Amino acid sequence: MADDNLTASQRIDARIAEFDDWRGETLAQIRAVIKRADPDVVEEWKWRGVPVWSHAGMICTGETYKTAVKMTFAKGASLPDPSNLFNSSLEGNTRRAIDFHEGDAIEEEALAALIASAVELNLSSKSRSGKRG
Repeated sequence: MADDNLTASQRIDARIAEFDDWRGETLAQIRAVIKRADPDVVEEWKWRGVPVWSHAGMICTGETYKTAVKMTFAKGASLPDPSNLFNSSLEGNTRRAIDFHEGDAIEEEALAALIASAVELNLSSKSRSGKRG
């Protein structure tokens, strides 16, 4: 199958398989938490190879680097983070990120709550602006 014919979900599957180390495992675990937190999430593939999860707007991205897997929340600065998961990109007015490094445990319940909050924010923003979808 030609790469151009792959769906976003298939591309994310391929990205996870591409890493036969902790990064692939971490990205797969993050993806599973996102799907559990929001069964209606839409998977997208943007910016030449970045997995994106959306629901009524972008929720977050899942970027892989040599020493980290980064989840960047598009509207993270507006989200409650009682578990202090955000540990990166803290200086901006909009985005916030979580960097996962080798050996880091993923706090799945706290992460799922953060994802649910991002979806709620997207949905409330859509309803306030009168947009549908």
